[in-house]
Amino acid sequence: MRANYRMQRLYLTDDLAGNAEVEVGRDQAHYLTNVLRMEEGQELLVFNGRDGEWRARLTSISKKSVRLALREQTRVQTPASDLVYCFAPLKQGRLDYMVQKATEMGAGVLQPVITQHTQVPKLGIERLRANVIEAAEQCGILSVPEVHEPVKLDKLLAGWDSERILIFCDEGAEHNGPLELLRTLEGRRCAVLIGPEGGFSESERQTLRSLSFVRPIPLGPRILRADTAAVAALALVQAVIGDWRD
Repeated sequence: MRANYRMQRLYLTDDLAGNAEVEVGRDQAHYLTNVLRMEEGQELLVFNGRDGEWRARLTSISKKSVRLALREQTRVQTPASDLVYCFAPLKQGRLDYMVQKATEMGAGVLQPVITQHTQVPKLGIERLRANVIEAAEQCGILSVPEVHEPVKLDKLLAGWDSERILIFCDEGAEHNGPLELLRTLEGRRCAVLIGPEGGFSESERQTLRSLSFVRPIPLGPRILRADTAAVAALALVQAVIGDWRD
């Protein structure tokens, strides 16, 4: 069942079940009453990534909290996406955008990767998780992607599950077309790797190309910014071998 795009959605950490009531804290209460201007008796959709999506009604409002009564389940829980998105961190504004778009594009795991040319090695993981939740609320997904702690590229590759193909977006590829290679990966567990603003170093490219589980692909004839490359790569993967297909 497709998401209801006309109702507001809110992510909760509480367990969700029929005829239950949940109380949201100060920050979410402020969002509901002062940002969305919702009043008692109005309804919205809530989800927690575990128990599906529920229609809920505001039953009481105070300065510090709002109580919600669960009315009915609107969608059952779906399995989390198996697509892993590995990325070199960017400067904050573009990083926020990239994380939000990766969530909207169906990534199930977001894995920051520190490369030789990474310019922002320190990350606010909680900020990334907040961006993921906000994007999940807006795009109708039920399973919230996991955000992992950053890891250096060599450590990521050393511990990689060789059964999962790592699609390496290689700005140095000699041709422009990724579709033929992607079609050969149908039915395989996959991940996508996007480099930093300065690109991968030559030694990193050589290491990646030497690994049996890595598949280098180009992203066309133009040089893309890292956040643009993220959207382009994930769109290609979802359209050719992912959940955009009929």
